[in-house]
Amino acid sequence: MYRSCFKRCIDFFIVFCVLLVIWPILVIIALGLHFANEGAGAFFTQERPGRDGKIFKVIKFKSMTDERDPMGNLLSDEKRLTKIGKFIRMTSLDELPQLINILNGSMSIVGPRPVAQDQFNMFRYGKWNEAAKVSVGLSGPAALYDYIYGDQITDETEYMEKVYPIRRELEYTYVQKASIGYDLKMVMYTVVCILYSLRGKECTWILNELKADAAKTMIE
Repeated sequence: MYRSCFKRCIDFFIVFCVLLVIWPILVIIALGLHFANEGAGAFFTQERPGRDGKIFKVIKFKSMTDERDPMGNLLSDEKRLTKIGKFIRMTSLDELPQLINILNGSMSIVGPRPVAQDQFNMFRYGKWNEAAKVSVGLSGPAALYDYIYGDQITDETEYMEKVYPIRRELEYTYVQKASIGYDLKMVMYTVVCILYSLRGKECTWILNELKADAAKTMIE
């Protein structure tokens, strides 16, 4: 695996250049979300474990309002999701603020996804704990599998049966394959998957490749 300091330099340089180009887009999205969320803010932060289990605040665009029922309980996600929020989720634009996480070193462009704290022990134990030894990423094989297939499954039991084992395996796969070439491949695959999604199509050839990669490590 290529050295962390070298990868960190590449991440910083690429993200810095990207932000110089797309910052007007980020401002437009933030303003749109601010008004769509009725002044409740454009950003959402959540504490998650990063490399070596170190807690950091992951940043996202806020795609839902804080609307509650008369009892003070938050409405369901579907009812709180705004039109612009639905669009930025479909295109993964809601993840763009994590470029700041990459700049400050708490994340990388490609790596295992930062899981929620209550899911840490589900993804980081045994051989799969290898994923905790590298920087978490904005994209990667597990994130792509979730984007192509996992996001379509809303039933938790079905998700745990069909998505969780492969997603966990793909995070281990990343550690085994991590290199400049593999990172570039994942970035390219991410762009392709988003373009497919915008056309209302599923990128099955990438999905099949990810499944095959996961199957290889399952028999280790």
